[in-house]
Amino acid sequence: MVGVTGASGALYGLRTLELLRDVDDVETHLVVSKGARATIKSELDMTSADLADHADVCHSDSNLGASIASGSFHADGMLVAPCSVKTMSGIANSYADNLIVRAADVMLKERRRLVLLLRETPLHIGHLRLMTQVTEAGAVVMPPVPALYAHPQSIRDMVDFTVVRALDLIGVQGPSITRWSGIENDAPVMLTQEGRRA
Repeated sequence: MVGVTGASGALYGLRTLELLRDVDDVETHLVVSKGARATIKSELDMTSADLADHADVCHSDSNLGASIASGSFHADGMLVAPCSVKTMSGIANSYADNLIVRAADVMLKERRRLVLLLRETPLHIGHLRLMTQVTEAGAVVMPPVPALYAHPQSIRDMVDFTVVRALDLIGVQGPSITRWSGIENDAPVMLTQEGRRA
């Protein structure tokens, strides 16, 4: 499942859906928050309907009766990309007034994987407390920090690296990326996902 909220970084949600299309035996369920619609238009120059075209199934954020709102619906995990502080707060406090928060709450109660690409900086103590609270409940908070050791050549390179690492945390094998493998003779060693030197 993929949730897209109103925080800046709609490209993370789009690239998640695009990359998952190439993964066998994965059915994507998308939920777009009300706040995300404006961000998608502003940052991607597309509509939420355009984004929905990249998912197998799209649910309305106001539909708390959707299939993914129940623990009986099988899902391997959920990625909220990007995740706003408001959404993280709802998840941390089990305040499921929309489908993204409810689906995330289901992931936690069923002990399934939930990854939040939190898009906020700098952080105040309230943010940090919420991050601790949601982590204690079982979520993984993963701010989309670029991995410069991979020598990204574009914004898309940085976004894709983050998305693939987030999919790793859910247990989904995404496309190949260059991975860190240590330092030899004062020079970094990079490996592809297949374990070969980059």
